[in-house]
Amino acid sequence: MAVDARLVPPAVLAWAAAGLAVAQDVRMVLAGGGLATLATVVAVGRHLRHRRVEPPPLSPTQRPGRRPGRRRHRGPPVRSTAAVILTACALSAVLASTVAQQHVRYAAPLAELAARGASVVLTGRVASEPRAVSDQRAWEDAPRRRLTLRVEELSGQGRAAEAAAEVVLVGPPEWHDAPLGARVRVRATLVSTAPGDRAVAVAVAAEAPEVLDPPHGHLAVVNELRDGLRAATTGLAPDARGLVPGIAVGDDRAVPLDLEQAMRATALTHLTAVSGAHVAIVLGTVLAALVWAPRRWRLTLAALALVGFVTLVRPEASVLRSAVMGGVVLAALAAGRPARALPALCAAVVALLVVDPWLARSFGFALSVLATAGLVLLAAPWRRWLARLLPRWLATAVAVPAAAQAACAPVVVLLEPTVAGYAVPANLLAAPVVPPVTVLGVAATLLAPVWPSGATALAVAASVGTGWIATVARVLAGLPGAQLPWVPGPAGLLLMVVVTVAAVVLLGRAGPRLARSRPAVLAVGAAVTVLLAVTWLNRASWVPGPRPPPDWVAVQCDVGQGGAYLVRSGERSAVLVDVGPADGDVVTCLRAARVERLDLLVLTHAHADHIGALPAVLRTVEVARVLLGPGPEPAAAVSAVLRQLGDVPVARPVSDGADAHGHAGTVEWRVLWPPAATVPSMAGDGGINDLSLVLDMRTPHLRTVALGDLELTGQAGLLRRLRSGGLPGPVDVVVMAHHGSGRQDPALAAHLRTRLAVVSVGVDNDYGHPHPDALSLYRQQGALVLRTDTCGPIAVVPAGADLGVHSACPP
Repeated sequence: MAVDARLVPPAVLAWAAAGLAVAQDVRMVLAGGGLATLATVVAVGRHLRHRRVEPPPLSPTQRPGRRPGRRRHRGPPVRSTAAVILTACALSAVLASTVAQQHVRYAAPLAELAARGASVVLTGRVASEPRAVSDQRAWEDAPRRRLTLRVEELSGQGRAAEAAAEVVLVGPPEWHDAPLGARVRVRATLVSTAPGDRAVAVAVAAEAPEVLDPPHGHLAVVNELRDGLRAATTGLAPDARGLVPGIAVGDDRAVPLDLEQAMRATALTHLTAVSGAHVAIVLGTVLAALVWAPRRWRLTLAALALVGFVTLVRPEASVLRSAVMGGVVLAALAAGRPARALPALCAAVVALLVVDPWLARSFGFALSVLATAGLVLLAAPWRRWLARLLPRWLATAVAVPAAAQAACAPVVVLLEPTVAGYAVPANLLAAPVVPPVTVLGVAATLLAPVWPSGATALAVAASVGTGWIATVARVLAGLPGAQLPWVPGPAGLLLMVVVTVAAVVLLGRAGPRLARSRPAVLAVGAAVTVLLAVTWLNRASWVPGPRPPPDWVAVQCDVGQGGAYLVRSGERSAVLVDVGPADGDVVTCLRAARVERLDLLVLTHAHADHIGALPAVLRTVEVARVLLGPGPEPAAAVSAVLRQLGDVPVARPVSDGADAHGHAGTVEWRVLWPPAATVPSMAGDGGINDLSLVLDMRTPHLRTVALGDLELTGQAGLLRRLRSGGLPGPVDVVVMAHHGSGRQDPALAAHLRTRLAVVSVGVDNDYGHPHPDALSLYRQQGALVLRTDTCGPIAVVPAGADLGVHSACPP
């Protein structure tokens, strides 16, 4: 069946226009909207002028022949003119909506006050569920919460005004209990956001919310239902306690960290994000239960069920988007007209962009649209030719996730430059239990307020399926080749687009012929198996980007805003200080350096930018021993680290303890900080960074001191111990404290007398790291200062009797 692609150009151009417009000045967007409207008027006028004029009927006296009044049409084809009109109309609608919404957003002085960093009092409604912030601020002990606040009023710096804009509010743990829909008031400091962000500002609050008005109406009911589901899962195992609410209603806050990492590695995270698949499951269940009813009643009740489900999972932008996309796919499959689904999808894209132009910059929106397009365009033909090799049910089960993964792959590698090697098998194995878990979870949610025991029974039944999903995720994530490295950035995106298009074209043309030739299928399968085997056996060699020289002695990995420093301890082994954030890709650094074993892993403290990638490291290399900083906070993060390490030997040393020194391969190490006496006094507010483990690491070629995230108090204490305990001679490399923050002790820098100071820091981070004063301080001491945000990975290599540096920055 031919595919109707007439609405594709309007949808794509409207998407591009919205993505550009939300970051521009209102006047520029207004000018663009005016041009689009003018183009619409011109195109319509031209279409009317050049269309064929129907001739008048012949009178009885006229002879047949050329009819009077008939004009020979010489204008543009009607179809192409209609396409221009549709495109111009879509652009006009999107740009007009953007102008109107930007005018409302910036009518209040919110953006102006944010540019000044003003402290204001905000009054508004909680518009999203509070979630834990992964990139914990250095000075915060307890996990902060992040939510969207729809501001209604603001006052500050002698000004008071009404507002109608969203801000991202970051506050203390008390915000965890802020109910969706509640009207709250809070004092916060405003921080500007980048142009094009949905939120006008970031509001950083240091106090708990003052609830002025609790949620009313349907939001109060929804909150009660969701709380009831969480209560029903309280007694379940940790995996089920997180996955049952996550799959049923999108509440994934209780999913264990290691399971979250495993699901990300196997492309299963979409199961806990409300998607079109969830909508299709719920609607399919409702329609099946109403098979006895007349068609009109079935459709009416299904529509009501859709509205109810969207309300239950909370009508945020992502939920509404998923409902529209899921409805498109379901309607196409129910009608048996997949060729008509593409125009419906394009119309849905334009409609959603008119309602919310900021969706154009949303990765979730892109993934949702691409997954739907993959199902619409690729699933059916792939299912047909796979059915020649496999049973029809298995062909469908393979074709659906494969089509979705193929369509989404270019965006996925842009988010994280890895390819999930087992995405299709993982989704294939998990798919059978997702519908029953979803239905049982939703039923438990509805039943909880009236019969808690029955809701608990349903949750227990759903936990059987979630146990299978967790097992699939963990087992496949632990296999070699679970995450194959890919070229990062735009180059990786372009390469994946080329690979995807080539694969789709090849399968489209050669697939049916291939399916008829079983020897050819076996040959292709054998070739793929050999390729994967070679990848697994040589996975340390499959690394995109630059490699350190073979004779490296130390490498400061580029993991963004976080820390990960390697010291070589053997031919294929090393000591690693910190692992960086979850998205920092320390695995690529380990593979590039050809490290297969960590003789020692040092986790200086339990902030997410230093421990986030621990599960990925444990899956990639063998870890012989771990040193974890003695700080007891953040308690949840410390517990998670200890749980993830499992049977790996762990010590929590202090500088004056019995286990404060040792050997790891060729590396001799000694704990310089903290002493035991400081742990209780610094364990409270503001002391996490100052309890960072500081090690003196010596090899035959190199001496390094890694300062963790020490603040001024910790640096002063370290300096006193160095002066009393002795640290003879200059240090070759210092990993600068706290990513080069402005809080550096000049006396400590002078005492260390390092030749090279490295700063592990992320590009355009919102902390202002590294601070110019910190860089100047070490340069004044005669050190070469290099930073990963501009130099990339920094490798230290022997240079005769001296040391050399290998990086993207000139020496």
